[in-house]
Amino acid sequence: MYSARCFRVLRPGEAAVVDVELPTPGPDDVVVAARHSAISRGTELLVYRGGVPAGEAQRMRAPFQVGEFPGPVTYGYLAVGTVESGPEPLVGRDVFCLHPHQTRFVVPASAVSVVPDDVPPARAVLAGTVETAVNACWDAGPRVGDRIAVVGAGMVGCSVAALLASIAGVRVQLVDVEASRADTAVALGVGFATPDEALGDCDLVFHTSGTAAGLARSLELLGVEGEVIEMSWYGDREVSVPLGAGFHAGRLAVRSSQVGMVSGARRARRTYADRIALALRLLADDRFEALITDAVPFEALPETMARLAAGAPGLAVRVDYGPSPVAPLAPGGS
Repeated sequence: MYSARCFRVLRPGEAAVVDVELPTPGPDDVVVAARHSAISRGTELLVYRGGVPAGEAQRMRAPFQVGEFPGPVTYGYLAVGTVESGPEPLVGRDVFCLHPHQTRFVVPASAVSVVPDDVPPARAVLAGTVETAVNACWDAGPRVGDRIAVVGAGMVGCSVAALLASIAGVRVQLVDVEASRADTAVALGVGFATPDEALGDCDLVFHTSGTAAGLARSLELLGVEGEVIEMSWYGDREVSVPLGAGFHAGRLAVRSSQVGMVSGARRARRTYADRIALALRLLADDRFEALITDAVPFEALPETMARLAAGAPGLAVRVDYGPSPVAPLAPGGS
């Protein structure tokens, strides 16, 4: 019988690392020893705070979630580890899995994706975030020479901007209220502006800020017949959308993009496995290293989540498993 330690939200605003017993692996299962995972600030903080609407609880379930919202619940979906046992071709390989923060786990072999040899395992934790960005780009269908803004320079917004930067002739501007994100934009090879300074007349705006103000500004940045790709998840918060002023005269549009389904533009020709494999291949690009701004040891997760919920800045927080933990996230900063 395998055992492990996992991070669990006990109730809104309270979490702990607890011991768990793992199921006996079957012939088609793999046992994975975790190396790294990452915290999805938007969704995981929503879960930590108890903000998942009751009517969305089933759709919000992570693939290997244990428990129910608001808690106790074991939640998360950005994990990388080494296969200890299972089908021979996978043994010893580093793999990505949509699994919560846990030191060791047993899942079907079909649930893991092999990390390419040229992608560092510590960066591969971003695969789920880059997969979300891939899906949004498939939904939006950006064209050569487009004028594009990405409003919200978090993990998802930065991933979208990085992908857009490789399209010929595009003007990509990352927009955020935190002027310090300009350094990240430089690392990704895109422009940066605060909301007041952002360039308008956009063909596309990707909105990822999770705020009503960000959505309103996204609409203001559109040119005639432009489109906002709404990627924010607001949980149980009500959001006002300004559909007055020039919304109808400009023939503007707001369209949802969410990673739970493969984009309709590619669904006939791409599977979930194809999409995550593409995201992992894209992570060979060193620019994505700029998205990981903090690293904490696994056992520090309860304190780390509390600090993030209190507003500690930064982008992706990597969680490290192993004998040599790194310094925990500093209170009030990265």
